Amino acid sequence: MSSMTLHADLFFSFRSPYSYLAVGRYRALAQQYDFSIRLRTVMPLAIRDPQFFARGNPLMMPYVLADVQRMADYLGLPLAWPDPDPVVQDLETRAIAAEQPHIRHISRLGEAAERLGEGLAFAHEAAQLIWRGTRGWNEGDHLAGAAARAGLDGQALQDMVASEAATLDDGIEQNHAALEAAGHWGVPTLVFDGEPFFGQDRIDIALWRMKQAGLQER
Repeated sequence: MSSMTLHADLFFSFRSPYSYLAVGRYRALAQQYDFSIRLRTVMPLAIRDPQFFARGNPLMMPYVLADVQRMADYLGLPLAWPDPDPVVQDLETRAIAAEQPHIRHISRLGEAAERLGEGLAFAHEAAQLIWRGTRGWNEGDHLAGAAARAGLDGQALQDMVASEAATLDDGIEQNHAALEAAGHWGVPTLVFDGEPFFGQDRIDIALWRMKQAGLQER
């Protein structure tokens, strides 16, 4: 029986620690199994809905921070809060700044990397920079190095962001709409055959579903 390459979309935010915990495992699975993943970069909820954290339960953030560290320890992955934070935010008041240079730039890079054919690889490499304690991850040649490790020309990637920012922003907005159309709002969410699998703890369930659809190892 012949196998057929399967396809899925991964909705991903560079500010989401859970996205960081998921993306490397999805990248490894795409190398092991005959399926491709399209990276769908979205802005974090803090940008899409600036009042989200302000109106949330005050217990939410302490729990999330503890849970993310617990999951990183369980998976054996290094974890440190980004410096700088991709989202300019006062963590005490939860207020979101009007200007957001870091998250807009890295999100455009993610969208550009996908258009150049290496979105998933770039997201994984850049997420490691951001979430493993690389101070000033947005400066110098850090992101160019991440691009190179993903198989991309870092300068070509930056040039695309500089010349096609509006087009890339339109693509990110389309990703937001596609995530909602798939029935979810959060990240990481893998969508396969119209079905969303939300969270880094649904990877095995997504793999199970794809195997039901005939997924084979490479």
